[in-house]
Amino acid sequence: MRRSERIAIMTKILIQNPRMLFSLNYFAELFDAAKSTISEDLSLIKNTFQTFNEGHILTLAGAAGGVKYIPFLTREKILEDLEELAHKLQEPDRVLPGGYLYMTDIIFNPIFANKIGEIFATVFSNLEPDYLVTIETKGIPLALATAKAFNVPLVIIRDNSKVTEGSSVSINYVSGSTRRIQTMALARRSLQPGAKVLLIDDFMKAGGTAQGMQALMAEFKAEVLGLGILVGTVAPQEKLVDNYLALLELEALDEKEKNILIRPGEWIKKGDFTC
Repeated sequence: MRRSERIAIMTKILIQNPRMLFSLNYFAELFDAAKSTISEDLSLIKNTFQTFNEGHILTLAGAAGGVKYIPFLTREKILEDLEELAHKLQEPDRVLPGGYLYMTDIIFNPIFANKIGEIFATVFSNLEPDYLVTIETKGIPLALATAKAFNVPLVIIRDNSKVTEGSSVSINYVSGSTRRIQTMALARRSLQPGAKVLLIDDFMKAGGTAQGMQALMAEFKAEVLGLGILVGTVAPQEKLVDNYLALLELEALDEKEKNILIRPGEWIKKGDFTC
């Protein structure tokens, strides 16, 4: 097999399995090549990824070492993607009756969902979650894309228990915006006790749903490492949860004039993106 062919296949394997450690022996046996040859191939892939800012190829020395791919975006790329999203979300026809913002077409678009997932994976790159957790339904594509970037399972909280998932834990929570009591549930076998989780959701106003998710995680004795939101509103300023990160901030939405003001979150100006 020619070097170009080996490099193409290795690149595909690494990208399709982010954060998974592959030994040099794995590739050596796959291509029937010497480990020194595989090491040279990986160096070329690593340098190319670094040159074009397409993530990191990390190599670990030693008997238990190997190589893995870490999805990672530059600050400039993140800002470019968020500005593109903000521009699309400011289209006047996205204003719905009641002052709601239509985002479904973007959230369920694989291209945008994958971009958002890689952004979350970058800004939370210092975390090592065991699970990605979201609540149905609009948060699912974003959380799934993020779970893929972290290479961990996705757990979905339901608004009621499902017979097909066995016994579950249910809690009541108060919606921060409507102040209505609602219910969320999660199957008992979804999480291991003491699991580390990263919460992802599509929208947050006052933070009632996010607070409910955190309370449900406490029932499973799970450690919440972080909370990522696609769009968070500027008002009310006091949220029911702390330590969250909203990729985009909704400053204003005028239902009558069809005006929307949305921008990348202030965190991007001071975020320290290191891997």
